[in-house]
Amino acid sequence: MGFVFNLLTLPVLGPPRLAHWLARTIAEEANREHLDEGRVRGDLLELQQRYDAGELDEEEYDRQERGLLERLNIVRELKAQQVWKDRQ
Repeated sequence: MGFVFNLLTLPVLGPPRLAHWLARTIAEEANREHLDEGRVRGDLLELQQRYDAGELDEEEYDRQERGLLERLNIVRELKAQQVWKDRQ
């Protein structure tokens, strides 16, 4: 019955279901990218390289480094919370 119902309601409910699926998929990918610890470490490495190349002064380097380290801590905290939730 479920298959037949889905098939018959496809013209009406298909576009909203597709939009919901697409929004959920994009949100999951954004969340995965935001929680990518390797990306933040790569940004820290790139920042260090830019500083070593003389593209940034020490003040700007410190400001950006603080922001990236805060972001790294947040990513680690969120991952730890997720692991804790998964265990319960």
